Amino acid sequence: MSDVSAQPTPEIQPADACSLAKFTTLCLGGAAARIETATSSGEIVQKVREAQARDEPVLILAGGSNVVIGDEGFPGTVVLVRSRGLRVVAEDPETVTVRVEAGEPWDELVAATLANGWSGLECLSGIPGSTGATPIQNVGAYGQEVAETITGVQVYDRHTGELGRIAAADCGFAYRSSIFKYSDRWAVLSVDFRLTRSPLSGPVRYAELARSLGVEVGQRVPLADARATVLRLRAGKGMVLDPSDPDTRSVGSFFTNPVLDQAAYQLFRARAAEFGEPPAWPGTGDVVKISAAWLIDKAGFAKGHPGPAGVAISTKHTLALTNRSGTARTADLVTLARRIRDGVHERFGVTLHPEPVLINCTV
Repeated sequence: MSDVSAQPTPEIQPADACSLAKFTTLCLGGAAARIETATSSGEIVQKVREAQARDEPVLILAGGSNVVIGDEGFPGTVVLVRSRGLRVVAEDPETVTVRVEAGEPWDELVAATLANGWSGLECLSGIPGSTGATPIQNVGAYGQEVAETITGVQVYDRHTGELGRIAAADCGFAYRSSIFKYSDRWAVLSVDFRLTRSPLSGPVRYAELARSLGVEVGQRVPLADARATVLRLRAGKGMVLDPSDPDTRSVGSFFTNPVLDQAAYQLFRARAAEFGEPPAWPGTGDVVKISAAWLIDKAGFAKGHPGPAGVAISTKHTLALTNRSGTARTADLVTLARRIRDGVHERFGVTLHPEPVLINCTV
């Protein structure tokens, strides 16, 4: 007869063992029912399938730099994507196509492409998060978007249970959006980028970057110069992760720049007339993109504007909402975001929309 008393007692994890706050750059979010780590594409698929077999909801989480998780956490399995690696899958004298695993840290990838003399990602330096998240958000900054270099995305289709590849033309890329952003159908496994063999950047399109580089818009600069300047500009806005800087405890830009049709734009201009001509840029088709940061500031929410429990607008960038105290709750951040959204709408008649993915919370 076995001695039941001699059997090991199952370990009871503390309540915060599955806290998701430690996996997000905001340091916010409640607990998950279960957390699994996947270190390869195969493991991502396996973990998702196992959770589906248990009839549990699944959240795929990598760098956590563009997600806001509610205080109630996630009532299912969270799969932490930690797959690494990149390899050349096609090349010719002018270009090279690299396949990058979803968990590869984005800025490490950018640094590697520049070290190899590959142009196309240099203006996206310093962006936190993982490579697999970039097509979801169509990540962009300083005049570049990943949609310009992505040729395809390898995915697991959670609806059909099949592996596949979605060509760039079918990814629905738009300003800070794609078919992946508001759907849990696809798990991104890896991403293909076609880059140019060149020691020079692409044409510099962003006026602030051109000024900082001392060149005209449209000129090219050495890759290392483009990267160093972008990193400096981002750091000055609290957009490069730094544990010693509470302004970087954020998801970067919290709101997207509104895109207005001509009728809405003219109404906005009339309401904004007292401030002079507002910054605006022509978009695709007969639309105009306006500055969310300008709207927030002119509506009375300046840099450093406080919210409850130590959340605040960044002291360096009006678009970033920060968990400065490190002890706030998601509800506090959401309260501040709603105040800003409602204040901007009341003043200018324009509605701001969140840029990060919201899990178990709404703004």
